[in-house]
Amino acid sequence: MSAKKYDVYAIGNAIVDYEIEVDNAFLEANGVEKGLMTLAEQDRQDGLLRAAKSNIRKKQAGGSAANSVVALAQLGGTGFYSCKVALDVDGTFYRDDLVEQGVATNLSDAKLDEGVTGKCLVMITPDAERTMSTFLGISSNLSLSELNLDQLENSHYLFLEGYLVSSPSGFEAIKEAKKRAKTAGVKTALTFSDPSMVKYFGDQMHEVVGEGVDLLFCNEEEARLYAGTDDLTQAIEKLKKITKSYVLTLGSKGAQIWDGENIHHIDAVKTQAVDTTGAGDIYAGTFLYGINHGLSYVEAGNLASLAASQVVSQYGPRLKKSKIREFLAEIKNKN
Repeated sequence: MSAKKYDVYAIGNAIVDYEIEVDNAFLEANGVEKGLMTLAEQDRQDGLLRAAKSNIRKKQAGGSAANSVVALAQLGGTGFYSCKVALDVDGTFYRDDLVEQGVATNLSDAKLDEGVTGKCLVMITPDAERTMSTFLGISSNLSLSELNLDQLENSHYLFLEGYLVSSPSGFEAIKEAKKRAKTAGVKTALTFSDPSMVKYFGDQMHEVVGEGVDLLFCNEEEARLYAGTDDLTQAIEKLKKITKSYVLTLGSKGAQIWDGENIHHIDAVKTQAVDTTGAGDIYAGTFLYGINHGLSYVEAGNLASLAASQVVSQYGPRLKKSKIREFLAEIKNKN
């Protein structure tokens, strides 16, 4: 690859995660739809937080694309993250965490605005499924102003977080970023992020895809929803028309990766799942690291599978740097 400053320039929501252990009865009693990410107003989220306060396990910086770029940076890759936080405790916490993780960000030079930084209540049931209630806060105002086009053009990949289609200004920002990336010869990777984004913001997602992307990350349900069919084979054929390559995660069945010519199956690594939060995020981040640093699509997929299996066996969407680098060494030693 030609010399560029960053492997990946990513855009996404800046969200502080509150991980909470709940049961199905809690979700039913509070009218929460299990297994999905639901956008909530602040008073609704505050009510859930009060109801579950005694069950909070941890607070940490999150956001889908941010988790991906942190994983890439932990492996030694270079990433830039554009997002928006407020001038409050959570905003400062979030900015400092990105810097500590070795991720460059627009927040380093930005004057933070008054407001409330976004929060996500990640409610984890005993079956390890995660249900999310997200108050975007000031992140819903992410716009063209948060883009750093010089850094975007100095990157190998633009990575777009599908969650941004739910925000009018965020939607415009990722469309403009994709346009600029194409002009500058920067490849575009997109994650659908969550079935709810494809289901409820389908028109916006189709518009973001536009003439196509270079790399798409999605799961089975998202693929079917995007293609408008229950037949996965038909959905895959639709995906091939909108992307030059894809990573289709299949849960306990592993993943299917299409490199533009051949389809490869990546086996899942057996593990005892306790929290699936961040599995797709770390899969994308480690895969992007791999293809930027000389790994084949299969090797990158195996690295991503190892990392995802580890992250679902713990609480929280990120791994320690030492652990994720062990997996990279394991993949390299097989060569």
